[in-house]
Parts: sequence; structure tokens; C-alpha cells
Amino acid sequence: MSFTIPLFNLNFDEAEEKAVVDVLKSKWISTGPKCEELESIFIDMFGAKHAVSLSNCTDALHLACRVLDIGEGDEVICPSLTFAASVNCIRYVGATPVFCDVCGIHDMNINPAEIEKAVTPKTKAIIVVHFAGFPCDMDAIMQIARKHNLKVIEDACHGPLSEYKGKKLGVIGDVGCFSFFSNKNISTGEGGMITTNDAALHQKVRLLRSHGMTTMSYQRAQGHATSYDIAELGYNYRMDDIRAAIGIVQMKKLLPDLQKRAEIRKWYLEGLSNIPGIVVPFADNKEFVSNYIMPVILENSTVEKRESIRNQLHEKGIQTSVHYPAVHRFSIYHEFTNSLPVTEYITDNELTIPMYGSLTKENVQYICESFKSIIEKI
Repeated sequence: MSFTIPLFNLNFDEAEEKAVVDVLKSKWISTGPKCEELESIFIDMFGAKHAVSLSNCTDALHLACRVLDIGEGDEVICPSLTFAASVNCIRYVGATPVFCDVCGIHDMNINPAEIEKAVTPKTKAIIVVHFAGFPCDMDAIMQIARKHNLKVIEDACHGPLSEYKGKKLGVIGDVGCFSFFSNKNISTGEGGMITTNDAALHQKVRLLRSHGMTTMSYQRAQGHATSYDIAELGYNYRMDDIRAAIGIVQMKKLLPDLQKRAEIRKWYLEGLSNIPGIVVPFADNKEFVSNYIMPVILENSTVEKRESIRNQLHEKGIQTSVHYPAVHRFSIYHEFTNSLPVTEYITDNELTIPMYGSLTKENVQYICESFKSIIEKI
């Protein structure tokens, strides 16, 4: 189906093309100076002490678990209302995910009260996901972590430059993980970043990123080293300079794009406010956020009603999605399933409408009017 208004629109132009060509002409296309430059930009813009570029955010989540010594016999508290990678990383290291419910239809983030109830002597860490770029209650979560001596991993793939009480997401917990997947605020096709303020964790991540090698090809090519040791059993999780160069351009565009998204969200809030039976999560948020996606939730609804509305929006040329199928419902996670009534209601009755910086006010008005006309007929 061809959509008049797609769910997402890539924020690329000639600048990304030139950046790629420049790297190709440099004759160094693997991990090198552009990756280092992107890491430096991240450190400056996010207020992190350390940043390491990676091939994707799933690798970042995996390495976060590795460097925090999470393993067999450990439990990690996490939401089910997320993309599967936020949970798969727990299984990669042999630990057990303990699914935790979210706050509600007005706040789709993990519920600190439910986190507290889920803590056991086996709990090693908490993974939080800042849904759509809106911050979790990090004061409460960090207080629980300190009380029980737990590590905190921030899956901030939705929230580059999003803030919580003046701090950027991804630098509040022990480790932050970011995604540069094609539909993210920062897009390089594939790619990711890990941030931390802990020097020891940073060194472990950098070592494990490239096979556990003590020096990398670029360092040796520059004459900074002539040999290397394998100090740990590492991985090939490196980013390349081609994608890093795209990322550098994307970082320059990030703040203006987020400012435009904030304006678009205001248009949506105004247009959706008079439609009965629709809740816009995080409507009362006052923080600066990335507005990665635009979720809405149907009240007193069913999955069949949600799908009917989605299909009718599609017929009007408006693409939608669902964020997300609940992870605990996937076959591979049935053995870890527990009661998550709020998550299950949301995953059955949420739909995601278009959100990107090039949306016009007319686009948003059309989407809201279409939504209203469909709702009134049901």
C-alpha cells in the first residue's frame, strides 16, 4: 500500500551523501577517525565522560550486560513494553528477565513501585526504556538501585538529547545505550553508541567491542602501535567510518529536528484533545524530549477495534504502526511470563501515528480530522 503520509521520513540530504563520498576518498572506511569524532560529539552534547561507537544498539545492550558482570543465576528487571532487544540482551549473558509492568496509559514507562516489588536476592540490575524519548522516573529508580545495590542500564535508543531534570538520558544510570537504526532520531542505517561515566566500564566496552584486542587496526596504521594482545573474549561490534560520517551530519541536524518535532507534538495535542476515547501518553510532560514516535492509546477498547481504526487510517493514506507487541507474549519468553495487565492493555490498544520533522501543520490536521471521523463512526 502506498501512503500519502508515511510513518517516518528519513532526514537525509546532500550533506550525508558528501560525508560518505569524503570517507570513500580518504581510503579509510573501517573504524577510524570518523568514529572517534562521532564519539567526541556524543561526549560534548550528552555530558557523558565516555562514549564508544558500535555496530548497533543491541550490541550496546549486550556489552552493557557483559561489563556489569551480569550472568547465569542473575535476574534483571525490565519492561515488556519495548522492542525485544531490550530483553534479548539479558538472555545473551544467561541471566533471567523479570518483566515489570508500566505506570499506565498516561505514562508508558516502567513503574518504580512494580520494580521495588520485583526485587529478589538474585536481582542484579534494572533495564529502563525511556519510551518514545520520555524519561522514566529516574530519581525513584536510582533510589531503588542504591537501596538494593543494583546496576542500572538505560535503553535510551528513543531519547537522544531528551532530558530528565536537566540531565540527558543515558548518563544517569551506570550505562546508556543508543540506536542509530534507520527510523531513529539519529539515523545511519545501522549503528549505536554506549555511554558511561565510569572509566573502568568504558575500557571494558572498548576492549570487548573489537575481539578483546588491546590495539585496533587504525592505531597500528597510524604508527601508534605495532602489535596487539587478545585480553578478553570479545566481539566484532565495531562501527565503520562510513556510517560514523553519516552520524556526524545527523548530530548536527539533531537539535533543530527535535525542536521541530516539539512543535509538531503541540499541533497533535491540540488536534487530538477533542476526540473522545483517545489518550495521548505523556501529555503533561514538561521536559525537553526527542519525540521519537507519536503514540496514542484508545480507552475502553479492544485489539479488534484498534486494528479496525488502523486499517481505516491506512485507507486514508496515513501509515501507522504499533509500539510494541509485548515481549513477554513472544513464544521464546513464555517461561518468564507473569501478570502485566497494564502492558497487555496498552500493547492491544496503542497505535503510533506519523512523527518526523518534515510533517506540516496541514498533515497533522488531516491526521487528526481523519482520526476523529473514524472514531465517531465506531
